[in-house]
Amino acid sequence: MPEPVALRSRLALALDVDDQVAALRLAHELRPWFGVAKVGLELYSAAGPDTVAALAEEGFGVFLDLKLHDIPNTVGRAARVLGALGVSYLTAHASGGAAMLRAAVDGLAEGAAGAGLEAPGVLAVTILTSDDGAPPHVLGARVATAVEARCAGFVCAASDVAEAKQLAPNLLAVVPGIRPLGIPSHDQARVATPADALGAGADLLVVGRAVTSAADPAEAAARLSSELAGAVSGTVGDRYGTQR
Repeated sequence: MPEPVALRSRLALALDVDDQVAALRLAHELRPWFGVAKVGLELYSAAGPDTVAALAEEGFGVFLDLKLHDIPNTVGRAARVLGALGVSYLTAHASGGAAMLRAAVDGLAEGAAGAGLEAPGVLAVTILTSDDGAPPHVLGARVATAVEARCAGFVCAASDVAEAKQLAPNLLAVVPGIRPLGIPSHDQARVATPADALGAGADLLVVGRAVTSAADPAEAAARLSSELAGAVSGTVGDRYGTQR
């Protein structure tokens, strides 16, 4: 069975709430099973940078999921600010193009360096897991854009991992839309069980409502961990500053 630390490094807890106190309570309760905490638009809009610092102090790698998408200059300047916060990952839409993604990569690295931190990684969002109508060629084009821009990884549905990994085997594959057996898909069109996502080649699984909305989140997290224990081999490397 894998070591707990190895398993935790493969799991990101999606704190999709609008209250910092509630988010930190969940993070503290579920820390034994999750090594990364995802802060999305809802929580960041409610609590801002303080949440990033608080989660980092709890020992999490922080995945800031803001999905930046604007002109390269604006994205680069925003990423520079965010890089100084101590995040491990920052998302940006691959549909914004290589110049925009590269601005995010450079800005994030500059911000981190200015704060004396290790360089975090930009994750290129390929196709949202709620989108089941994207043309077939889109995935490959967006993964290629991520490679050209020197992103650390990409975000995609589990069903897209195999194709994406063929195009970018050295990039981190981050998969949201994770639903253990018997859990509703909610507003996600393309979901996968944790074991299936890992089997497809995912490096980091993003888990939210399947655990956070459970009657007993800790029990749900423990069950998830048990389900994954037989499927995990290796860990997410610390080449992008993910280990804290």
